[in-house]
Amino acid sequence: MRIRLFLLLILFVSNFALAFGPKGHRICATLAEHYLSAEAREAIEAILLDEGLAQASTWADTMRSDSSDFWQNQAGYFHYVTVPDGQRYFEVGPPKHGDALTALAEFKKILKDPSSDLQARQLALRFTIHIIADIHQPLHVGNGKDKGGNLFKLKFFNKKTNLHAVWDSGLIKTQGKNEADWVAMLKEAISDEDKDGWYTTDPLDWVQESLELRGTIYPERRSAARRYLKKQLPVLKTRMRQAGYRTALYLNSLFSESAFKK
Repeated sequence: MRIRLFLLLILFVSNFALAFGPKGHRICATLAEHYLSAEAREAIEAILLDEGLAQASTWADTMRSDSSDFWQNQAGYFHYVTVPDGQRYFEVGPPKHGDALTALAEFKKILKDPSSDLQARQLALRFTIHIIADIHQPLHVGNGKDKGGNLFKLKFFNKKTNLHAVWDSGLIKTQGKNEADWVAMLKEAISDEDKDGWYTTDPLDWVQESLELRGTIYPERRSAARRYLKKQLPVLKTRMRQAGYRTALYLNSLFSESAFKK
């Protein structure tokens, strides 16, 4: 009996830490579909075939366990950028191995190059969708000290976790909503004024926003619950709305030229 309870506890804790990470990406990607242009939608369908944006959005995380050199030694750097406290990205620039911004730039070249084969385009588009959402999560703009909050251990509603996991999945889980409800809720809250204010396809702008938010989301104590949720959940929702809307803006801009087509 004790062994069974122990295994169930492990399963619960693992799900808390990992299971809802993909959920946030799928929500942002599904939200983006509402704002795609006809031209972008056609180009995306030609690349992803029967795979929608939601399914494509989690692929970059799913493939982390792949044993190839690309996934083990290169792709991991594409999920984040590092900007020390008190500095800006343009002051420090990317590391030699690259980061989320350098990856976005390379994937953009692949997607706009008519000579790129289908497999290369699929990888580039899947990663692009994923990276845009990642950059909007403030802890994916790391300070270089705690691995994007992964080393900042705390209890969230009395469960042992870390700050990165709270922002990737924990805050979302507290709401008990399914993905469709999340998308509907986020979409309803996006006003025309929001669209005007969020209208940027420059990843540097998204990084700067996350950088400015980063310092405000670390709790003073290593225990967070209702007060933290009340303060930070609106921030998370705004970043998810922005990520979804801007994913569409970026793809609309990317596929607005007929040069994409052979």
